[in-house]
Amino acid sequence: MNIAAPCVVSLTWLLTDAQNNTIDELKEPVEFFYGGDDLLAPVEEALAGHVEGDEVRVQLEPEQVFGDYKSELVCFEDRKLFPENLETGMAFEGLPPGAATPDMPADTIYVVTEVYPSHVVLDGNHPLAGMALRLTIRVRAVREADEDEIEARSVGNNAFTVLDAAAPEQPLH
Repeated sequence: MNIAAPCVVSLTWLLTDAQNNTIDELKEPVEFFYGGDDLLAPVEEALAGHVEGDEVRVQLEPEQVFGDYKSELVCFEDRKLFPENLETGMAFEGLPPGAATPDMPADTIYVVTEVYPSHVVLDGNHPLAGMALRLTIRVRAVREADEDEIEARSVGNNAFTVLDAAAPEQPLH
């Protein structure tokens, strides 16, 4: 069966950066609804017409995935506003009460990138923002979508990877 909307595709993939460093690997096949909300548009475009067993390579530019890196989403806040056990890599939805940086989006996830005695550096960019990505996809199976999947525009699986459907305006957290 050729991949055409609506159908369900079972995929594995390897996601690398432009220097071929592995970022994400989906080793076990996972089903995705093709023609709905489960995959990024450039991935769907690349898969169109392929069949089980095909390998597809996709170059994803920043604007197609997580957007450009925005330095205006980086800020410095007083260390006293954060928990005592604060560590780099911790994430917070929005800035803490009492934050001093004006005009920062409240609905953004901010990751702690550095902790100093007097201040904390927070970054609201997706970790892959500004990066070109290479995706090698293996089509493991293709099947017809059932009525529930067509109505939901998704197979509703809970498998999370960095390339589940997301628009640059709605980065994955």
